[in-house]
Amino acid sequence: MFRSLHMKLVLIMVLIMVSVMAVLGTYMISSITTYNIDTFLSQMTMVFTPEFISTLEETERGSENPASELREVMNAYSGPLGIGEDRSFYILDASTGRYLSGSDDSLAQNMTLTPNILKAMEGKVGEDVERLSTYFDVAVPINVKNGDGYVVGVMDNKQELNETSWNLFTILIRAMLFGILVAILLSFFLAKTITTPIERLTRQAIRVGEGDFSQQAEVYAQDELGVLTERFNEMSGAIRDNLRTIDDERGKLDTLFTHMADGVVAFDTSGKIMHINPEAEKMLGRSFGPDALYRDVFADLAVEEKDMADDGQYIEVDYETNKRTLKVFLAPLKIGDERSGIMAVLHDITQQKRLDDARKEFVANVSHELRTPLTNIKGYTETLIDAGEDMDFETGRRFLEIVYNEADRMTRIVKDLLTLTKLDYDRMENDMTEDINLKKVAESVAMSMNIEAEKQGISLSCLVPEMPVIKGDADRIQQVVMNIVSNAVKYNQPGGRVDISGGTRSGSVFLTVSDTGLGIPAEDLPRIFERFYRVDKARSREKGGTGLGLAIAKEIIEFHGGSISVRSEEGRGTSVTMTLPISGESHE
Repeated sequence: MFRSLHMKLVLIMVLIMVSVMAVLGTYMISSITTYNIDTFLSQMTMVFTPEFISTLEETERGSENPASELREVMNAYSGPLGIGEDRSFYILDASTGRYLSGSDDSLAQNMTLTPNILKAMEGKVGEDVERLSTYFDVAVPINVKNGDGYVVGVMDNKQELNETSWNLFTILIRAMLFGILVAILLSFFLAKTITTPIERLTRQAIRVGEGDFSQQAEVYAQDELGVLTERFNEMSGAIRDNLRTIDDERGKLDTLFTHMADGVVAFDTSGKIMHINPEAEKMLGRSFGPDALYRDVFADLAVEEKDMADDGQYIEVDYETNKRTLKVFLAPLKIGDERSGIMAVLHDITQQKRLDDARKEFVANVSHELRTPLTNIKGYTETLIDAGEDMDFETGRRFLEIVYNEADRMTRIVKDLLTLTKLDYDRMENDMTEDINLKKVAESVAMSMNIEAEKQGISLSCLVPEMPVIKGDADRIQQVVMNIVSNAVKYNQPGGRVDISGGTRSGSVFLTVSDTGLGIPAEDLPRIFERFYRVDKARSREKGGTGLGLAIAKEIIEFHGGSISVRSEEGRGTSVTMTLPISGESHE
């Protein structure tokens, strides 16, 4: 019933009228009470002057019957005091509060010791008036001292005030009932003038909600409702234009979703597909009908409700399907503050995953590669510690040199990584003016690898004749020889051999590292200089190979103007030969 605008306006007008009359009545009654209190106190103040109180005190002191004579004095002032049917004066014994005399002897039976009387019995004038009490009173002490004396007072029972207040209340009730009747009539008229244009505007809004923008609401006045109608017509026009724009943007988005490189799948709150583009179907390896559900698209990808935050946070997961690795971003779809579904964006990271796996494998292999020199350092250091003073100086010095060389070897391994980076970015910086004695380089490498070879039961020999000194970067050349010899030891067989030989031919010097290891299959020979390529991945991983040694060696040797070649027979061994020009001219 009260949902109607008519009834709401009527109720509002009635409540306003009642509120106004209630406030007005309260104010008027309060004002009358205040007026009566002020009038009472004014009369008392005018009579009970200091002179009049002195007269009362003299009368009490010089009289044989003080109560009677005090009564005669008070009777003389009954007019100014307003003594009558509703107001009386009294004379009390100050010590006991007993009624002695007054204008109304009935007070003797129902006399109450008010706060003002008690105050006067203590020798003070009592003139406090309480608005909510049933009486007004004033009490004056007369020669009150040490329990002797009298109390003279005036008491008003507020009968006149109560009758006045009740008459005023009756008048207000009648006025309020008449006002309510007038308010109801006026509110019905006002409601009609307001609701009629609103009803017409409502009908037009219904047509707009149904998509009919062919008509406009008629403006009947230039008041606020007329302005509202004009703004509604403008709004409906803006909505029509926005819907056209949205249709255009939807067409653009459909085109974008259809042809974008990433896959996009949208699901509603029930898990049903709302949209899926061709790229997503291509990545997932199948087509999906309009009735397909989330579990049909991502069978092994469960999403917890608590993981899908309302603040727009997305979930990022890797998903394997159709021999592809997909990066799936799941985010909530929201309309206002309400969640309307889930959007899944698919990015094919198959190639990236392969590269990342290669990187991780490379890092693991580098760690294994660093283990070899660390093992040698630890082995020689433990020997030095265990032998103590029992080891002769020369042997100890030789062991320390080996430890130093192994530490230097670790440094070169790290440099391998920097070398690879520099080779990639053409930022290789080498000192090509150093004198290089390949015989000393080969012997130094053989000494460093001797302990490792002995541990694996491999015989390592170095038979390199004196050769002409060449120009180049000594550290880079030693790095190449170390890589080749290290591979020969790692991939050999127990009881096998590694032989380092060299010589001079056609203006060049060469070193050859031969082993009796496993050999390399013929189909793998063309790829052994590729970065990260390993013939036997399991064995390479076990031995700590990085797959970079031969690639870096080839780059360095060619940088020095030389060449490197490999001959191998599976099951019988491998021979690696590096050749460098004696002139030291590089092919930069």
